[in-house]
Amino acid sequence: MSQALRGLLSARAVRERCTLIAELALRKKTRWFRINESNIDPCAELVTDVCKQNYPELDIPYHSRWRHFTVNGTDLWKHYSQQRLAEADGTMRTKTAIDLVLISVLLDAGAGSNWSFVDPVTGTKLYRSEGLAAASVDLFFNRLAKYQDGNGWYIDAEVLHSLTLSDLAGSFQHTERNPLVGVEGRLQLLRGLGSALSGSDVLSRPGDLYDVLLSKSTIGPVGADEILHEVLVRFGSIWPNGLIHNHFNLGDAGYHQLLETQDNTNHIVPFHKLSQWLTYSLIEPLQWSGLRITRMDELTGLPEYRNGGLLIDTEVIKPVQADLLAQRLSVESEAVVEWRALTVFLLDQIADKVRTRLRKDQAQLPLSSILQGGTWAAGRQIAAQRRADGSPPIKLAIDGTIF
Repeated sequence: MSQALRGLLSARAVRERCTLIAELALRKKTRWFRINESNIDPCAELVTDVCKQNYPELDIPYHSRWRHFTVNGTDLWKHYSQQRLAEADGTMRTKTAIDLVLISVLLDAGAGSNWSFVDPVTGTKLYRSEGLAAASVDLFFNRLAKYQDGNGWYIDAEVLHSLTLSDLAGSFQHTERNPLVGVEGRLQLLRGLGSALSGSDVLSRPGDLYDVLLSKSTIGPVGADEILHEVLVRFGSIWPNGLIHNHFNLGDAGYHQLLETQDNTNHIVPFHKLSQWLTYSLIEPLQWSGLRITRMDELTGLPEYRNGGLLIDTEVIKPVQADLLAQRLSVESEAVVEWRALTVFLLDQIADKVRTRLRKDQAQLPLSSILQGGTWAAGRQIAAQRRADGSPPIKLAIDGTIF
């Protein structure tokens, strides 16, 4: 892999290249979308209000998959870990937590508006991300994970390769009347994880990533972008539809013809949405284990349909041609690449304004907490107000592997 390509496997590259696209939009040079700067403050005000509604004491946790594991006050991770990991030591619990959350994040793509899941632990009917989270916990503990002395409950290449479409559909209660978008794509991701583990000389299970990061921590705290880089290097081969450049799978990235750089990676805009979502979700179990994680705000805002939808619904991002929002767009199209790049850039701007309104600094209110407390929730809230089915304002052709 060339040094230029390796450099794209970072949050820094995501932020830098998305900023270049945003600068073009601010100069009205972009083809698909513009930034309406006068609407940034009202959007930030909405996000601030949502933060206060959701967390009146402003004790806002990180944006991570762990938030979705609590159903009606029942923490599904605690429920199962108290049963299955009662005798486990700290390392074993950390590795099991990593195994679980990696599976859950891989399965956390758009579920569609016609799907729901009845959680067997609480009996609660759930939708979208919360439903997918509960379903993934059930899948992990009741279908996938196996037990071995010294390893506790874990997954490996063998169990992932043996998972069938019928098994996955059954765990997610997928039927003709309760259709889950992209079931085949989700199975591909899990099998891709199995292949990544089979081809690794370091990881026999996802939880072994803990050992990799623990070795790094001997020379100091581990930065968030370091964790992301390890995720991208170790698991980059998973993405079935990742951008291939010079025979290398860059994962979640796209092309934008107006982007010019000084190397042979011209036009490439990396996003690494699911990999960053995974990294955000790994930070908590790593911290529980005692690892020191620093530089949280190296990671970027997540360019997905809730955050990006918020910016369209508040008209911070406006299409150049109004009929664009009526079209169904592929995720690799330049229009979607442009929208996602502007989303990353603008989430940083909004975060700064929210901190000012809440009288918090970056250390007190990292970007991850603003995503959790405000932008993601505000995106869902305004979508429900604008459209009966709560769908995003931009129509996407998705297969369950990006959003």
